[in-house]
Amino acid sequence: MADTADVWALSDLATPWCLRVAVTLGVAEHLARGTTKIDDLAREADCDADSLARVLRHLVDRGVFEEPAEGEFALNDAARVLVEPGALRGNLGLDGWGGRIAGAWSGLLTAVRTGRPAYEKVFGLPYWEDMDAHPHIAASYDAQMSEGGRAVPDPAVLIDGGWEDVRHVVDVGGGTGAMLAETLRAHPHLRGTLVDLPRTVARSDEVFASAGVADRVTVSGQSFFDPLPAGADVYLLTRLLLDWPDDQAVALLTRCAEAAAPHGRVVVDGCVSPGRTPPRGGLMVMILTGGKARNLDQFSALAAEAGLTVTASGTAPSGRFIIECRPS
Repeated sequence: MADTADVWALSDLATPWCLRVAVTLGVAEHLARGTTKIDDLAREADCDADSLARVLRHLVDRGVFEEPAEGEFALNDAARVLVEPGALRGNLGLDGWGGRIAGAWSGLLTAVRTGRPAYEKVFGLPYWEDMDAHPHIAASYDAQMSEGGRAVPDPAVLIDGGWEDVRHVVDVGGGTGAMLAETLRAHPHLRGTLVDLPRTVARSDEVFASAGVADRVTVSGQSFFDPLPAGADVYLLTRLLLDWPDDQAVALLTRCAEAAAPHGRVVVDGCVSPGRTPPRGGLMVMILTGGKARNLDQFSALAAEAGLTVTASGTAPSGRFIIECRPS
């Protein structure tokens, strides 16, 4: 049973904020380059030395960084991950999308009380409108989705048979194209279409070029709530439905059903859990957009409203749960 000390530890806000400040100031990178004394660190990070030392000592006490001599800091194993490229630094840094997400948590009480997204109350605009109004935040978001969200290391997986009979796949809401690029690279006979907002797909050229698949891709810069490119064999939705409440999820699935008819498939990769077990997670999207995680029964009901029938489901080797649907 948890005691008072355990509850206090769970309620600690100092540690996550200190960590985010250290990441935003690039402390781990400065240390990795050999800058270790607090005055030098503060000079390179453009901040106050005494305040930075207090933040770092808090993190040292929590097992991140070391202070081998007074006023001199060093990396330890926990801190070294902050130097590695990838999504972690972007999620923790306060200057881009990570800062927006950190601040959005102050809207959790409003979201719970109202059952509505609370992002607008915190930042003055609904989430997607705020992305449009702040291009640098939107670019940071796209980078995070590419590095640590939708771009899982494996290509897309089909449960009902393989890719041999598939000729054309449409990646709906595919961001900058990382998943589509991996899928096309794994299956050289495929051609693909990337669908996402114009500002997002504009950053896909480098992704497709580096994967060597640019000659097999077309790009459609649009909302996926508008009619989708029709007639493809597979419409792929990777971690997409999590972002949307039920009515918009049905609208999105309906667009997929329209485009896939009569013979295509809609493949949902991630963010749906098997069976009837109450889904976990989704708190952040509850605050941002009103989105939610769903189990298979809940998803099947939404799919039926959209004119889709679930025909197969299963767990991929990566552990992701995959669902396949066909137009009813």
